[in-house]
Amino acid sequence: MRSLLILSLTLSSVLSVAQTRLTIVELNTENLFDTRHDSLKNDYEFLPDSPRHWTRTKYWQKLNRIGQTIIACGEDSSGWSLPDIVGLCEVENDSVIFDLTRRSLLRKARYDYVMTASKDNRGIDVALLYSPFSFRLIKADTIRISPLKEMRPTRDILHVEGEIECGDTLHIFLLHAPSRMGGELYSRPFRMHVMERLCDAIDSLRSQYANPKLLVMGDFNDYADSPSLKLAYEHGLINVSTGVHGRNGAKGTYRYHGEWGSLDQILVSKSLRSWVKDCRVNDASFLLEEDTKYGGVKPRRNYNGMRFNDGFSDHLPLVLHLQH
Repeated sequence: MRSLLILSLTLSSVLSVAQTRLTIVELNTENLFDTRHDSLKNDYEFLPDSPRHWTRTKYWQKLNRIGQTIIACGEDSSGWSLPDIVGLCEVENDSVIFDLTRRSLLRKARYDYVMTASKDNRGIDVALLYSPFSFRLIKADTIRISPLKEMRPTRDILHVEGEIECGDTLHIFLLHAPSRMGGELYSRPFRMHVMERLCDAIDSLRSQYANPKLLVMGDFNDYADSPSLKLAYEHGLINVSTGVHGRNGAKGTYRYHGEWGSLDQILVSKSLRSWVKDCRVNDASFLLEEDTKYGGVKPRRNYNGMRFNDGFSDHLPLVLHLQH
């Protein structure tokens, strides 16, 4: 009887640990556009009659490539399981995410999703995929970014609140900050503006909840030591993706002129820091190709200039494992 009791307590402990394991992925998909023109957006670059010849065939290849990438992120030292939460940047609209989750090779994963509907000129947005078996959606809202002078309309910040299996509430913020077009110094105020709005939202949450568990991820278009990230650190966020590498040669999430760097970041609040098991770049070999100009490897992107490369993305995904 005593042995059975000990075994029961041990199994209960193991199950408790298993229930609080989460795999979280962040990925910039590199122009995940459909092939139809949105009359309100500048999406002419990705239409069948554009110089890129963005056809239905290429579109469905791209969807399945993104699906492959997400599936590959489910592998860790303990085995494989589908990621629980996936933050995607650079997706065009709801139709694209519907096709990705309901009609591509991801269709059996049974992901639900929420996304923004921003005023970005090109029509690109952010979307959060989540497994309803490990993350119960409580609510989702967006933080609209009002442009500064000379700033083009940009992507809204997505805020999602959900309950994980152990009963704790997790607040997730997903963003895609303005690019560095025009130069880093010229465009820096625009990214600072987005970060200020994010920090205001975080401060507001902290006034409502005691030590909320916060996770912020996305394409910040800034590095870990950039002013916008330093502002986030001042507001109690910890960058758990700083300096992370892959297993097959990647020293960041993207490569430009032979230099690796990471504009993609994952940050957590101090209340969530002890849950972080590890964070890495997923540089599975099929996501890479030889860098014939600079040596080594680089992400196997979808286009090289205007030439179709039948790849995945110019960014590699970040993978975060939480366990409590």
